[in-house]
Amino acid sequence: MKGIVYIVLLLCCCKNAFSQEKSFPDSIFQKSLQEVVVTATRNERKLGNVAVPVTVINQKTIRQAASLRLKDILQEQAGLFITNGFGAGVQMQGLNPDYTLILIDGEPLIGRTSGVLDLNRISVGNIKKIEIVKGPSSSLYGSEAMAGVINIITDKSFQPNVEVGLRYGTYKTFDGNLTASTRIGKFSVQAFLNQYNTDGYSIRPYSVERTSLPISRSTAQIQMQYRWNEKTALNASVRYNYEHIKNELTISNNGQTVNSSGREINKDLNVSAALTHRFSKSVFNSLRLYGTRFEGSQKLTTTNAGGYDDYFLQHFMRAENQTDFQVSKQINITTGIGYQQEKVRSSRYDDKNSQKENSVGYGYFQTEWSPYQKLSLIAGLRYDANKVYAAAFSPKIAAKYAFSDRLQLRASYGKGFKAPDFRQLYLNFTNSSAGSYSVYGALEAGSTIAQLDAAGLIKQYENDFYALQNLRPEYSNGFNAGFTFFPLKKLQWQLNIFRNDIKDLIESRLVATRIDNTQIYSYINVKQAFTQGIESNISFLIHPCWTINAGYQFLQTADKDEWQKVKAGNYYYTRDANNNTRLLSRKDYIGLPNRSKHMGNFKIGFEAPNARWFANMRALYRNKWVVFDKDGNGIYNRQDEFADGFVQLNLSAGYQLKNGLRFQAGTDNALNYTDAANLPNAPGRTFFAGVNWNFKKQSSNNIKK
Repeated sequence: MKGIVYIVLLLCCCKNAFSQEKSFPDSIFQKSLQEVVVTATRNERKLGNVAVPVTVINQKTIRQAASLRLKDILQEQAGLFITNGFGAGVQMQGLNPDYTLILIDGEPLIGRTSGVLDLNRISVGNIKKIEIVKGPSSSLYGSEAMAGVINIITDKSFQPNVEVGLRYGTYKTFDGNLTASTRIGKFSVQAFLNQYNTDGYSIRPYSVERTSLPISRSTAQIQMQYRWNEKTALNASVRYNYEHIKNELTISNNGQTVNSSGREINKDLNVSAALTHRFSKSVFNSLRLYGTRFEGSQKLTTTNAGGYDDYFLQHFMRAENQTDFQVSKQINITTGIGYQQEKVRSSRYDDKNSQKENSVGYGYFQTEWSPYQKLSLIAGLRYDANKVYAAAFSPKIAAKYAFSDRLQLRASYGKGFKAPDFRQLYLNFTNSSAGSYSVYGALEAGSTIAQLDAAGLIKQYENDFYALQNLRPEYSNGFNAGFTFFPLKKLQWQLNIFRNDIKDLIESRLVATRIDNTQIYSYINVKQAFTQGIESNISFLIHPCWTINAGYQFLQTADKDEWQKVKAGNYYYTRDANNNTRLLSRKDYIGLPNRSKHMGNFKIGFEAPNARWFANMRALYRNKWVVFDKDGNGIYNRQDEFADGFVQLNLSAGYQLKNGLRFQAGTDNALNYTDAANLPNAPGRTFFAGVNWNFKKQSSNNIKK
C-alpha cells in the first residue's frame, strides 16, 4: 500500500511539467472519458468529470464477447468475482453479493436467495451499456449499496428497426433475440424477446457427480415513450422473466447420500413509469413509479425425506421524485424524496401465508461544485427512516482534480449502511435435499435450538452460538483514491486504492450440531471487519487494429477482532503436519473466506479498419481462496482447505456483412478448467456459433423508394 501512495505523490509532483505542455492530442481512450454516465451522480455527467470509480461496458464490448447472461460479461471485469452459491452473485471490493445493488434502468431487482441475486436471470440482448460504480453508494441509493452499484441500462433508442439474433452451442444451448422498434408521431415503442434453453450441467455443493440441469428462460420487455413536447415526456416499461429449471441431484453430506428430482420455477415482473419535465434551462424534474414482483418455487422428491417444497414471494413498490437544479455554471444540486414498501411471504419464514413487511421513507441531497475548471467537488447526504430499524444518515464527499489532459486524480469517502433483511431475521429453513442442514434467522435461532436441545437432539453448541443476539444494521466507511494517467497517446493507466471498514458485519456461522451430525447455521454480527486493496487497469493501442487491456486487483481482508488476537499471539491454535498443536502467527492468518488475494484479467482485441472482421481473446485469473475451516479453530489460516487458483480463456471472432448480417463463433473456457467442489456451475470447454441480422439499412432503403 505504501508503494502506491509514493506513486501517487510522484505523479502529483509532475504537475508543473504537464501543465506546461500543450493540450494532449485526443486518443480513443480519452474520447471514452466523454461518454455520458448517470449512475455515479444520478444525473448525466461525462465519465471524465466523475469523481468516483466508474467502469462502463458498452454494447459493442458485450456483443463482441458473445455474452448471453449478465454473469458472462461481469466475470471478465477487473475486481469483480462471480460467486457460485445460490446462483451467480457478484463480489465487489471483497464484499459479498449482499452489498452490491443491481439495477435495471435505475430500478432495483429483487428475489435474492441467501443474499445472492442470480445474474443468470438477466439477458444482455437489449443492453445498451452497463455502469459499475465501486465503493459505498448509500448516499444516493440507500441500503444494499455498501459495496457499490451495477446499473444495467437497456437500449431505448426507439429508432425504426428490426433485429434478430440466433446462437447455438455445446449442451444444446440455444439463445434467440428479437428486437423491434418504431415511432408513430409523438409515440415510440420498442419490444424485446429473448429465449434461452440449455441442457447444461451443474454440480451443486456436496454433489458427487455431474448432473444434467436443463434450463429454460424467457424474457420479454416492452418500452414506450410519449413526448408531448421538448420539455415533457412519459416513459414506461414492462419486463417479465420466466425461468424453469429441471433438478436431478445426487448429494452427499455428513455420510448421507440423497437423491432428489424435481423442478424450480422463478417469475420476475418489473413495471416502471417516469414523467420528466424541464421547467427551465436550470430546473429538471423526474417523477418515477416502480413496482416489482418475484415468485420462486422449488419442488423436489427426495429419497430420505419424501419431499421438499420451497415457496418465496416478494413485492417491492417505490415512488420517488428527483429534481436537478443548475444554480450556476459552477454549481449543480440534486435533491430527491421517496417512499418504498416491501412485503415477503415464504415457506422459509415459518409459513408461506405469514407475511413480513417493512417500509422506508427517504430523502437525499447532493451538490456538485466546480470552483474552477480543473477542480470538481461533490458532497451528498441521504436520510433513511426505516420502519423496523433506527434512521440512518449516509454522507459522501468526492473530489476530482485534472492536472492536465494527461493526468486526473480522484478521491472519495462515503458512509454506507445495510439493514438486516428478512432472511437474516426470520429464516426457518431445513434443506432436506442437501443433508438436512438448517439455517435459522437471528430472531428464530435461540428459541428453536433451545427446543431441539430440550428434546435431546443437540450434540454440541459451537463457539458462535454464544454470539447470537438481535442483529444490528451494518455500517461501513469506504475510501477510494486513484488516478487516470496517459503516459502516451495510445496508453491509458487507471489505478484505484480502496479501503472499506465495516462495523457489525452480518455473516452466517455454524452455531450448533445435531446428534445426527447435521449442521445448524444462523446469523451474527462480526464486530468489525475490513477489506482493502489496489485495483489497476491498463489499456494500450498497440496498432490501429489491435488493443490490449489488462486489469489486476490485490485484496486483503480481516475480521479485526480475530486479527488483533492473532497478532497478540496467545489465543488461536492450529495443528502442524505432525498433528502437534501450535499458536498461530501473523503470517498464518488468511482473513475472510471465499476471497482471492490476487485476481486479474487480460484481453487482446482485433478489429479490421473497415469494422468487418473482429476477434478477441479474454483471459481471467483468480488466485486460490479458502473455503473450509479445516482445523476447526474458528478462523481461517494456512492449515485450512483452499480452492485452487485457475485461469479461464475465452475466444470469439466474427464477420459483418454489408446487408446487416453478422456471423460469430468462439469457445469459452478453452483450457477446459473445472472444479466440481468449488465452481459447481462452471462447465468445461464449450463451443458456439451465431448469426445476427439487423434490418435497419434495408428498412431505410425501402422508405426512400
